[in-house]
Amino acid sequence: MPETSARRVVLAGASGLIGSALVDSLRSDGVEVTSLVRHEARDAHKVQWLQDAAPLDPDVIAGADAVVCLNGASIGKFPWTSSYKSTLLWSRITPTRTLATAVRALGDDAPALVNASATGYYGSQPGAVLTESSGPGRGLLVDVCVEWEAAAREAGDRARVAMLRTAPVVHERGVLKPLLLLTKLGISGPIGRGTQVWPWISLDDEVAAIRHVIDSDLSGPVNLTGPTRATANDLGFALAQRMNRPYALRAPIWGVKLALGTDATEALLTSDADVRPSVLEDDGFAFTHRRVEEAVASAVPAHQPG
Repeated sequence: MPETSARRVVLAGASGLIGSALVDSLRSDGVEVTSLVRHEARDAHKVQWLQDAAPLDPDVIAGADAVVCLNGASIGKFPWTSSYKSTLLWSRITPTRTLATAVRALGDDAPALVNASATGYYGSQPGAVLTESSGPGRGLLVDVCVEWEAAAREAGDRARVAMLRTAPVVHERGVLKPLLLLTKLGISGPIGRGTQVWPWISLDDEVAAIRHVIDSDLSGPVNLTGPTRATANDLGFALAQRMNRPYALRAPIWGVKLALGTDATEALLTSDADVRPSVLEDDGFAFTHRRVEEAVASAVPAHQPG
């Protein structure tokens, strides 16, 4: 990771899993963090925004080294009704476009815009090795990511803009959340065949990678995903082993679609995408957790037989 150079960072989405961990990491190193919040700002380190479609005053971000936007409604809320699909898009596009407009207004004095995106950009592309130069796939989340990144680029050519194509985070509040209860009850197992490749990243590496992007000269898409290929079975079996529970009950795809809906199932659970962090590795980023089993072990306390 480059030597920390950021002195001040403006962050939207500070209350989420990734955002709160990023705030703690930055402040522990003496970086000033200004959080953009939807509620009333109750201290000097917070600024209220996204009220009544009002633009963000560019002065709020002036002088910052980077503006980081992590806003977006959870893709883990089911089912994806027509209304919620609109929410998934609005909650990403609106904050991103608002920040991009403020960044553009500052011209040559603008901070870098480090904006969230997702490995969902690639959709399902079985058998392909996907890097930042790969094209988008097809599907609802693909369309969301394409629009999301287009909104970030509205910051213009005079600002550095990086899009964080983040994988699902291996954490109890991340991708593991829906799996933990099933595993604890002893009813976990392959989803379909279970051989579909799932992008993943640990929370520690997610935060470190964002900081690497902030402090580097990287621009354009950056894949934030673990460096070692893992299947759905690799993740599920690692969790079951960690919790001393069986991993045997196969979930039929038709049943999963019935419970979650076709869009969510195909976008999240049966999607096959071998996404590699080429830009990060080429820029010298060192992962703490290189294998999904290491990420699971870091995120979940070991359970003793009892």
